[in-house]
Amino acid sequence: MTLPRRRLLRMVAGAAAFASFPPRGRAQTFPVRPVRLIIGYPPGGSADMTARLISQWLSEQLGQSFVVESRPGAATNIATEAVVHAPPDGYTLLLVAPANAINATLYDKLNYNFMRDIAPVAPLIRFPNVMVVNPAVPATTVPQFIAYAKANPGKLNMASSGNGSTIHVSGELFKMMTDIKMVHVPYRGGAPALTDMISGQVQVMFDNLPTSIEFIRAGKLRALAVTTTERSQLLPDLPTVADFVPGYEASAWYGIGAPKGTPDDTIAKLNREINAILAGPVAKARFAELGAAPLAGSPREFAHLLADETEKWGKVVRFSGAKPD
Repeated sequence: MTLPRRRLLRMVAGAAAFASFPPRGRAQTFPVRPVRLIIGYPPGGSADMTARLISQWLSEQLGQSFVVESRPGAATNIATEAVVHAPPDGYTLLLVAPANAINATLYDKLNYNFMRDIAPVAPLIRFPNVMVVNPAVPATTVPQFIAYAKANPGKLNMASSGNGSTIHVSGELFKMMTDIKMVHVPYRGGAPALTDMISGQVQVMFDNLPTSIEFIRAGKLRALAVTTTERSQLLPDLPTVADFVPGYEASAWYGIGAPKGTPDDTIAKLNREINAILAGPVAKARFAELGAAPLAGSPREFAHLLADETEKWGKVVRFSGAKPD
């Protein structure tokens, strides 16, 4: 179900209102037992790495274990639903991802309403996708690629890690804004998509930078541009897509959410601790190695990010006609 932006903002305003409340006694003792951080992805990817890093640092700061629990499947809906139905006591958290914003439109019916049922805690990081092509593609720049695609409509295959993934919608946004025709080839994950990219069975992909960077450095993939509005520190000489397609922006990001009804003081404490971690040199340096930048911010600011992303990707999903795998 897709909701108008104004209604989205009204819904998240209630969930984010805790930002104005002072800490109360309960937050002084939380946590008194281990906390679960549930992710909707398998181990080994950027979500897992992000979750394990933030869990390690929260464990060190708060003196209790933060345990990462992977529940992949159904485009993160299994993990999200598990958190929605968990006790709202702060001991079950969700690694929020763009899939949560995309799924609001991608799925005609869900067993929950993300904007209503998950309280925003804190944004964590943002990192770019990177537009990569197989070296056999006769294009070394975005304008050359656009020209080649327009001269060969429907002959280029665009790989993704699945329908509705950030990799997929990043490519669909590019198609929408450049009026080119490419065939979308969804895979069950980024790894098999990259394998076929390298072999030349598919020609272009808007992959997460952390998973493509080594193949780019080895010359197995050719990078044309990053998808954020600013260049990446990992590939400082690489332009942005927006340099050639004004207004284009697509990025991956992660944050922390909790079940609706989680005490205000518990969420406020988690937000303070997470922001303190992200402001420190250790987190900045570690995330920079992954090509990511800390976001930080209040629960209300995170709520606005979620509303903006839900609205933006809703338009792209409708344009593409994408349906769940």
